[in-house]
Amino acid sequence: MPDPSFASNPRVTPRGANSSQPLLIILSGPSGVGKDAVLARMKKSERPFHYVVTATTRPKRAGEKNGVNYHFLSQKAFQQMINKHQFLEWASVYGNYYGVPKDEVSPALSKGVDTIVKVDVQGAATIRKSLPQAVLIFLMPPSTQALEKRLKRRRSESSEDLALRLATAREEIRSLPLFDYVITSHQNKLDEVVSQIDAIVTAEKCRVKPRTVEL
Repeated sequence: MPDPSFASNPRVTPRGANSSQPLLIILSGPSGVGKDAVLARMKKSERPFHYVVTATTRPKRAGEKNGVNYHFLSQKAFQQMINKHQFLEWASVYGNYYGVPKDEVSPALSKGVDTIVKVDVQGAATIRKSLPQAVLIFLMPPSTQALEKRLKRRRSESSEDLALRLATAREEIRSLPLFDYVITSHQNKLDEVVSQIDAIVTAEKCRVKPRTVEL
């Protein structure tokens, strides 16, 4: 897997004079809630984070690029990384493997760069146990009906898969107490969601006792 490219990007810099302790921000929520759309809007506005690219064994969807949306790996390559303890966390989700490579996280934090990771709720729970100082944000759908519409619009799931994802979403919402913050993700209000994430980061930077993440 290639090394992360953030080191050569001059726009990726620590946030403010009081940012000696970089944040590890975990963005999670049910499938279809809009995590990718929120991150895309943040990247477009050039917010100074290192955006972690996770790894998966699922097939690429139309328009996705290797190393940009995910590191698309074979089952064998993914298993080799598991055996070498190269993941911060990994899990099997809907029949495919997903994982957060440590070499996508550790170098950024060591440089003082706030780092944001997109994971499912199961992955967020794993990270909470191993890295309790991470900042966990849950994206909440406005309603189950709104989430169902988003998933149908994506047209990437069969009716059986859709039913499974909706049932899983209901269970994942019960994990809300695990998180530090919750933001309702309205599809037509991406800027509002991003502004709330900015507010969370600002509040965390003002803590009397900063969070210290040690991998």
